[in-house]
Amino acid sequence: MGRAMRAGRRGGAVARAAAYLLSGLLVAAILWLGGLVWYAANVPRTSPAGADAERPTDAIVVLTGGSNRLGTGLELLAAGRARKLFVSGVYDGVEVQELLKLSRRSPTELECCITLGYSADSTIGNAYETADWMRDQGFRSLRLVTANYHMSRSLLELSMAMPDVELVPHPVVAPTVHLDEWWAWPGTANLLINEYNKLLVVGLRWMVHQAVQD
Repeated sequence: MGRAMRAGRRGGAVARAAAYLLSGLLVAAILWLGGLVWYAANVPRTSPAGADAERPTDAIVVLTGGSNRLGTGLELLAAGRARKLFVSGVYDGVEVQELLKLSRRSPTELECCITLGYSADSTIGNAYETADWMRDQGFRSLRLVTANYHMSRSLLELSMAMPDVELVPHPVVAPTVHLDEWWAWPGTANLLINEYNKLLVVGLRWMVHQAVQD
């Protein structure tokens, strides 16, 4: 009888532990899904306009990897929104003149004011590469040009790499990302889920970074 009672108590404890685990997983799944919906709803639908778009900064920084980013950065530079343009994450062998030709601009028009960074192969790499360049230039503010869905994570990475630099977001609307009813577009849904998961990881790193700084 004693053995049976002990076995029953162990079985009950296992059942309760399993129930707690399932409850925790369910709560975590609900929180994750709610965060994903919030993230997707807050991805910018339009590029900056008015005073936000015209506000000058020391530099413009373009993170490569998506359509229209470089063209937007060059347009901002040509409009006098900053003194210099830094393009982070460029493939080895690509030169300024080649990029300008690809963007259908005269190689002599803006070449003097553009610097290319070749060392970054990730967003965190972009942040540290940009921070090094900003320090070398003595700049204190930058306008960040990247895809709208990539902006939140990029800002967190750059804020950790250079906390004393003012960051002005300039999201580029990606034409292939369908934000209205995004769940009905498999490509967009997969992109947003992956980006959201990466944002969660960077967000945890940011909280640890802030705790260490404090």
